[in-house]
Amino acid sequence: MPKYLPILLLLLLPTLPTHATTLKIATLLPDGTSWMNMLRSGAEELEQRTEGRVKLRFYPGGVMGNDNSVLRKIRVGQLHGGALTAGGLAAIYPDIQIYSLPFLFRSLDEVDYVRKRMDPRLVAGLKKAGFISYGFSEGGFAYLMSQLPLDNVDQLLQRKIWSPEGDQISLSAFRSIGVSPVPLPLTDVLTGLQTGLIDTVGSSPSGAIALQWHTRIKHVADIPLIYLYGTLVIRDKALNKISSSDRQILREIMEERFRQINQQTRIDNQAALKALKKQGIRFFRPEEGERASWQHLIDKVEANLKREHQLDPTLFQQIQQLLADFRKGQR
Repeated sequence: MPKYLPILLLLLLPTLPTHATTLKIATLLPDGTSWMNMLRSGAEELEQRTEGRVKLRFYPGGVMGNDNSVLRKIRVGQLHGGALTAGGLAAIYPDIQIYSLPFLFRSLDEVDYVRKRMDPRLVAGLKKAGFISYGFSEGGFAYLMSQLPLDNVDQLLQRKIWSPEGDQISLSAFRSIGVSPVPLPLTDVLTGLQTGLIDTVGSSPSGAIALQWHTRIKHVADIPLIYLYGTLVIRDKALNKISSSDRQILREIMEERFRQINQQTRIDNQAALKALKKQGIRFFRPEEGERASWQHLIDKVEANLKREHQLDPTLFQQIQQLLADFRKGQR
């Protein structure tokens, strides 16, 4: 063997391909949605910028089960992460649901004001629980949508309302106003509407269309019910296999994608609202006299959530103060 061969081999080693890490990510999001299109675009950029060292493999449309199933599979290492709703992440970090308190926000301007100041705290909470988040993206406001009229509070109390499976806050909120909601996983909601098990759901306009719920809806209460949002989380242990420089590339790409998703979702929801109205769905906004009844309902929900301490009271108080400051400035 020539004496210079070992030196030549050492010089060539840095150019040899390194082992690729594939992160498996599951979600309930259907393929073809703007969320999934953005995430897949991010995965392509990630593979390119890391020269194939880091790849993302997605399992969309609930093929890995609901959010609880995805979390179990992450814990045992079958998956590495998920694009999950705030409610789906409550099992690992209950306070992540804070933005989804019923009737918390009145406008998207309020949402933007609060999120700018509170998002970092929630990201830190997820990190403490062992999950790395790349920012939150909204699903938009959910509105009560029903097969039957929702012209007043009395009609609402007679409806068979869906509650997301495992969402204790929604369950408690509805029960506090005398409604016995029907808990169902997301995948069973359309069947529930078709069979009459439920007749009312809370959904964003674009979500109702994507999930085909709009085919069973005739009435919408034009009052923001809850704010929907989600995030991509990856188990911190799974990221230990990746170099710090590649982790930084992953963060840069996914944080940018989530900013884009946030913007696109607002555009999609506006278009979906127009589509629902064009379909002939009736939108109801309470008149002055009826607003007091709805406000009484809202106050009752808020008081119950405070009393039961479903969430960190300090966090809840901070958000209430931010909203009070914003509303005072709007007068």
